[in-house]
Amino acid sequence: MVRPVVTDIFSLNRKAAPAGREDLETARDLLDTLAASLDRCVGMAANMIGVNKRIIAISFGGIPVVMLNPVIVKRSPETYETEEGCLSLSGVRKTVRHRSIEVTYQDMMFRPHRETYSGFAAQIIQHEVDHCEGILI
Repeated sequence: MVRPVVTDIFSLNRKAAPAGREDLETARDLLDTLAASLDRCVGMAANMIGVNKRIIAISFGGIPVVMLNPVIVKRSPETYETEEGCLSLSGVRKTVRHRSIEVTYQDMMFRPHRETYSGFAAQIIQHEVDHCEGILI
């Protein structure tokens, strides 16, 4: 189900709770909402649809990926400055991102993963994991 995007800063600034099996419907709703918004975004976190759980959905070249309980466990020392937008905020803002990251997460079957991402994929994940931490650009 496509859900409305939350713009309330106080809700978005809260750190997300861990996701469990009872949150799979939220993950599916997050995917639906992302699919309906692909013309203006490439990633979303569950708090953006009003659920304060540690779930993100990302579109990698049109391929949707859900990450439950994502944690960035390693960051490259190399960083760069960029501008990002967010469906929950108006305009674009400057931020600093790491060139590559290593992330642990669970898929929709709760199988563990540990993967390395770089470039734009790493940037998207960093933005959405920041949402899980209550951090806005």
